[in-house]
Amino acid sequence: MIIKTAVLETVAGVTTKGLPQTGRPEFAFAGRSNVGKSSLINSIVKRKALARTSGTPGKTQTMNFYNINDEFTLVDLPGYGYAKVDLEFKKKWGRMIEKYLSGSKTLKGIILLVDIRHRPTADDRDMYEWIRSKNLCCAVAATKLDKLKRSEVKKSLELIKNDLGLREEDRLIPFSASTGAGRDEVCKYIDSLLEEEGL
Repeated sequence: MIIKTAVLETVAGVTTKGLPQTGRPEFAFAGRSNVGKSSLINSIVKRKALARTSGTPGKTQTMNFYNINDEFTLVDLPGYGYAKVDLEFKKKWGRMIEKYLSGSKTLKGIILLVDIRHRPTADDRDMYEWIRSKNLCCAVAATKLDKLKRSEVKKSLELIKNDLGLREEDRLIPFSASTGAGRDEVCKYIDSLLEEEGL
């Protein structure tokens, strides 16, 4: 994957009417707040600050659509879980995400991010089960790889695989935004789905 251009094209919030229609294959990044979705997107496009990152959970409260090479779109979804927002807003937020994932005609794959240091949360399991129920293509990125000792990685990946009930065809990719480990594997996953589209 060669990134020539990467631009934040559209921002959609809970008050946005209708879904953005990019006309390009889309790949959505889902996961709990502060798991590293924006950092993964920045790693893919090799830009430090295309997607804004923060140490504060719930920073991303919109769906951000990034136009890559005028060929496909990366979609940074709001994180679930720890965001300090009121319940009514959280419900609207959840409906917005579900509306997009269910209604996008050009969504080709989802990258579900989980923290490799911890077992998947109930929200992580629910999200994966929902993705599977919709027969959507899914890869799981286990982030913050650099925070673990090498000897701990295999056990952590097994727990994630078992807790989520990953299927044989699902990819589980250890990833570190700090070292770039796993970046190429995520890109290959996206490339493989683009190839299916003849791109």
